[in-house]
Amino acid sequence: MLPEVERKASRRLQNWSSQETVELKEATASMIFDLTAKKLISYDQDNSSENLRENFVAFIQGLISFPLDIPGTAYHKCLQEEHKAILTNRENTDSGLTWKEYKSMTYTFQFINETVRLANIVPGIFRKALREIKFKGYTIPAGWAVMVCPPAVHLNPAKYQDPLAFNSSRWEGTEINGASKNFMAFGGGMRFCVGADFTKVQMAVFLHCLVRKYRWQPIKGGNILRTQGLQFPDGFHIQLMEKTRME
Repeated sequence: MLPEVERKASRRLQNWSSQETVELKEATASMIFDLTAKKLISYDQDNSSENLRENFVAFIQGLISFPLDIPGTAYHKCLQEEHKAILTNRENTDSGLTWKEYKSMTYTFQFINETVRLANIVPGIFRKALREIKFKGYTIPAGWAVMVCPPAVHLNPAKYQDPLAFNSSRWEGTEINGASKNFMAFGGGMRFCVGADFTKVQMAVFLHCLVRKYRWQPIKGGNILRTQGLQFPDGFHIQLMEKTRME
């Protein structure tokens, strides 16, 4: 799977670099959707008379986002160093990404955890009370629906210092293998998102292809509107450029 994800990401990035500007959220969402639909239901937009993505967007508009670190920040430099080290340790720098290399992306996974914490992909998780529950002076009758709100946890200053700040270092030394009461970006319990690892693979491989071959500059937009999730009402337009050999 890694070679396919890497090929798709590399192809999209090369295509974007030939354009004057790219609206980042729409472009990355389209890339992720196309690959996911291909793997799950063998959907190929080029060979289909039905635009499945338009129907999907109408259903889930505003819930999915992929924040991008800005060149010059400490986060961007750490990402570059980690992925440069992967290439340095290869016998052939042009060979594809291996599973061992993917698992070595310690800082990248910290970056991804912080991204999904702030983005809050799913604004609400619904569960059903199987029995009467007493909680902080309230009674939840059996059979009632309960909505768990991940943003209320992920943006809680009692759990995360300066919760609105992007700080991937807060995940140093923390191994996330599932959900916890303080981190539920992919749900939790028996209904933990089965696509969580697939999502992390796509994000990590995309970042690997991005930071080692490209640089970019913001053009317009990028203003954040925080509702249940993270939205960019004006979009986020960037210009993507291939790096020179000296960069």
